[in-house]
Amino acid sequence: MSELALTLLRFGFLALLWIFVIFTVIVLRRDLRAPRDSSVAKALTAPGVPPAQVSAVIGTEGRSWRRSNRKVAKGQATKLVVVEGELAGTVVPLDQAPVTIGRAADATLVLEDDYVSSRHTRLFLSDGHWLVEDLDSTNGTWIGKTRITTATVVPLGEQLRIGRTIIELRK
Repeated sequence: MSELALTLLRFGFLALLWIFVIFTVIVLRRDLRAPRDSSVAKALTAPGVPPAQVSAVIGTEGRSWRRSNRKVAKGQATKLVVVEGELAGTVVPLDQAPVTIGRAADATLVLEDDYVSSRHTRLFLSDGHWLVEDLDSTNGTWIGKTRITTATVVPLGEQLRIGRTIIELRK
């Protein structure tokens, strides 16, 4: 094999390695951004979420949302139950007031966890449905395996993960 052919083969192999690395970075970037882009749609397509609620949440920007009807819908969650974590078994009754979760002493549910921010997340009632909003926490708030970035409907019985703690809304 000539010296030129061997050099071209080496450069071709090097180019293939770089293409592989760039492709891998693109795929990883897309996968890391995917939950952020689809979290609202996935949470709102849960059974029992009315179309009016979908348009109300999708149409919101930042921290502005509709609060026209603050009544709890029949068959909706009445308590917040800690399923896993340090406070497993703890039950927080839900009324119409927002529930704050974090390490701060003034939070409704105080979690002593290194992965939880002082003011980590907030649950609030809107149009008869409980929504969760991440308060710019470092490690995020997760519904199932989806990280949320905007106010998102929490379906009844769906697991909400905050740090090492898993919480559910129940009747």
